[in-house]
Amino acid sequence: MAQKSSKKFSYIGENIKKIRQAKRISQADFAAIFNLARPSVGAYEEGRSEPKIETLIQIAKYFRISIDVLLTRELTVNEIYSFDLLKEKLNKAHKIDNVAIDSQGKAQGIPYIEVSNYLNYIVNHSNADFQSDLPRIQVPINKSSSYCAFEMNGSEMEYHQQGLHHGDILIGQSIHLDKTRSALKKIITVVHQENITTRRLDAVSKNEIVLTSDDPNYPKMSIETKNIFQIWKIQSVVSSYLNPPTLMQERMLRIEKEIELLKER
Repeated sequence: MAQKSSKKFSYIGENIKKIRQAKRISQADFAAIFNLARPSVGAYEEGRSEPKIETLIQIAKYFRISIDVLLTRELTVNEIYSFDLLKEKLNKAHKIDNVAIDSQGKAQGIPYIEVSNYLNYIVNHSNADFQSDLPRIQVPINKSSSYCAFEMNGSEMEYHQQGLHHGDILIGQSIHLDKTRSALKKIITVVHQENITTRRLDAVSKNEIVLTSDDPNYPKMSIETKNIFQIWKIQSVVSSYLNPPTLMQERMLRIEKEIELLKER
């Protein structure tokens, strides 16, 4: 049964309604997608109850939205459409679904790891057959063997709608654990025993690395070096999300507008 609503808990009901309306999905169709009773969808949207965690995971995966975003803030229409456009654009621009093959029969491009494939990658990161079967992104890089692409998971690197967004594609260059200090204050993706984590490198010691989020509401995170399999220094980001202007940009736009008004007088 669905859980009772809590004033503290979430924006899930509002977000389900906004997603439904933006995508023109009826309550009955939404219920059918996630094997729910139609009245349950209405109850979620009206705040009378909330979906179980299994349903939350299904909704997040289906619409490519992180659970923490679904729960903790109201989605914008721009974000909802961006989640759909990102994969579509990448498939066309980088041939993710149609892997190019070179003259020796090897897949071209760099490996692409989606959030849904994180666990498989952690388990099989050193398996050559698994690596060769991964989808590929075509990028203008000479030494493509030292690069990898990861789908961003979560919103801890997003602050005031700036930064990395859930679903962004991160292009990373492999760095050896001994060279990690060269990436201090830079964004890295760490493949480790428990997860694949993308954050900013805050500190390095012999036994652990410390990561920090751009969103200060998230605590720092430590990972023991013995549990780290790979480290990727993020060199480029592909995103369909349109960042709103920063405060500085807003001020500059305001000044430019005032200058234009003065010229017209």
